[in-house]
Amino acid sequence: MSGPKLFEPLTVGNLTLANRIVIAPMCQYSAVNGCMNDWHQIHLGQLALSGAALLTIEASAVLPEGRITYGDVGLYDDPTEAAMAGVIESMRRWSDMPIAIQLAHAGRKASCEVPWKGGLQIAPGAPNGWQTEAPSAVSFLPEENDPVALDREGLAKVRDAFVAATVRAARLGIDVIQLHGAHGYLLHEFLSPLSNRREDDYGGSLENRMRFPLEVFDAVRAAFPADRAVTMRVSGTDWVEGGWDSEQTVAFAKALEARGCSAIHVSSGGNSPAQQIPVGPSYQVPLARAVKQAVSIPVVAVGLITDFEQAEAIIGTGDADMIALARTILYDPRWPWHAAAHLGGKVKAPKQYLRSQPRQFKDLFEG
Repeated sequence: MSGPKLFEPLTVGNLTLANRIVIAPMCQYSAVNGCMNDWHQIHLGQLALSGAALLTIEASAVLPEGRITYGDVGLYDDPTEAAMAGVIESMRRWSDMPIAIQLAHAGRKASCEVPWKGGLQIAPGAPNGWQTEAPSAVSFLPEENDPVALDREGLAKVRDAFVAATVRAARLGIDVIQLHGAHGYLLHEFLSPLSNRREDDYGGSLENRMRFPLEVFDAVRAAFPADRAVTMRVSGTDWVEGGWDSEQTVAFAKALEARGCSAIHVSSGGNSPAQQIPVGPSYQVPLARAVKQAVSIPVVAVGLITDFEQAEAIIGTGDADMIALARTILYDPRWPWHAAAHLGGKVKAPKQYLRSQPRQFKDLFEG
């Protein structure tokens, strides 16, 4: 009798993952001047012991002005690299879970207050605020300060910043890079006609709107060691009429695959306050399925995946190759253990915790 699909290994690029559960990047808004600290060590450290197959470090800005908030993690200078190195070194000492990082630029959605203080955008010149940049001078909300439209020099600066962060990530021994092309941040802003109103060769047609994100991907892929994976997170739709949609996502996914992308993580929304999202369990899975049917590289599904049977069904039916957990694994950092126990799978646990294995699950832990 075969075991659960959720706990079968999978190869992404040259990296073999122990199962199909990945930990999504989750902003903590707790860095100081872009630098990780002991909160990140505690937060990521517990997740590195969870039994998942891959841990993704939260959105890490490639430029200071690319941070969503002043509390965002960065990877753009020696202090931010050194701070991240300390956290990674601590995790590596006690866990062999592969580590990914999401490299990001928030575009017009940058310069915001942290969520628990309201999350509103902070005006340039105000404490903790700065001028935002975007494909076009169109703000996310009407009451917000308009971003500056990036010119050719600005585009080159952003692309080069992604490359510089990639070089730092490689030096840190990070296994996988995920480029953030979702949730209304800069690369997504270029893709969507709602936020990209440019009239040059970076705007207008789908080919033009894909141009800058693909240029960034190509530059990052060239800068990262060839034996390590570069992936992309996308929003499968804006959930707005006339915006980015599943059909365009499939075209983008095919272009990424042709350029050597190792996997695509399909989320949705975030680029317009007019979005109408039909939130419910597995609500984004059809978006992942559409991409999965069009490409041969692994596809990750995410969004309100909380139930063990639900996760098994997503993998077992072929809707996606992996499931990503975010809020679910914050609420239950041992979710992979509990899923393995429920489904009859095996999961790796730290040797210090092996004696916690329940008597009724005698073959649960691999150790």
